[in-house]
Amino acid sequence: METINSRRTIRRYSQEDVSDDLLRELLSVAERTPTMGNLQLYSVVITRSPEMKKKIAPAHFNQPMVTEAPAVLTFCADYRRTTLWAAQRKGTPGYDNFLSFLNAATDALLYCQTFCNLAEERGLGTCFLGTTIYSPKALIEALELPRLVMPVATITLGWAAETPEQTDRLPLKSIIHNETYNDYTPERIDEFYTQKENLKENKDFVELNKKETLAQVYTDIRYTKKDNEAMSVGLLEALRQQGFL
Repeated sequence: METINSRRTIRRYSQEDVSDDLLRELLSVAERTPTMGNLQLYSVVITRSPEMKKKIAPAHFNQPMVTEAPAVLTFCADYRRTTLWAAQRKGTPGYDNFLSFLNAATDALLYCQTFCNLAEERGLGTCFLGTTIYSPKALIEALELPRLVMPVATITLGWAAETPEQTDRLPLKSIIHNETYNDYTPERIDEFYTQKENLKENKDFVELNKKETLAQVYTDIRYTKKDNEAMSVGLLEALRQQGFL
C-alpha cells in the first residue's frame, strides 16, 4: 500500500537499462492477474530499439518519453491466439465481435495495471499513455498487429530521473455509491471539486490556458468534442480493420 500511495507518473528516465531478466520476471508474475475464462486475452509488444521507438512515437504525439525511456510496452487485446488455438483443436471460435473486444480489452488493461504495480514496487517508473486508442491504426501498422489484435494501452518504463509532485485526487466520497447510484447535485459537485479547483497548480493551469475555469481547460482545449468524435471514428475504423466489428 505504501508504494501505491507514493506513486508518481514518470516522464524522465535515466540511461540505466531495464534488464530482460527483470522485465520478464515482472511480466511473468503479472500473469496472475484475474482474466476472463482463464483465457489471458492479451499480448504485450516490447519496444526497445531506437528505430522502433521512433516509428511508434508519432502515434503518441511524439511525447519525448517514448523515445527516451529504455522500454515501451504496448498492451494489446488479443483474441487471435485463443481463436487459432480453438480452431486447431476442433473448436468453432466466434470472437470477431465487439463483446469479445471488450473482454480482451478488460483483460489487457488489468494485466497492464498489475504489471505497473509490480514494476513500481521494484523501483521502476512508468507513464501510462492514453494516446494508444487515439491513433490505433498507426500502432497496428508499426507493430504489425494481425486480425483480432488491438492496442489498448501503452506505458513507458525505466528508472526515474525525476521526482515530480503527486497529482491531486478527488475525495473518496465523491466516487462511492452505496447500494444504488447517488446522482451528483450542484451542491455535491461544488463539495467534491472546489478543493481541486483551488490548488495553486490548477489555478495556474487555468491562467496559462487563458480560461475562466478548470473545467473549460478540459472541455475546450484538452479533450474537445470535435477531437473526441474524430478519434472515435478512427477507433471504430481500427476495430473494424482488426475484425472486432
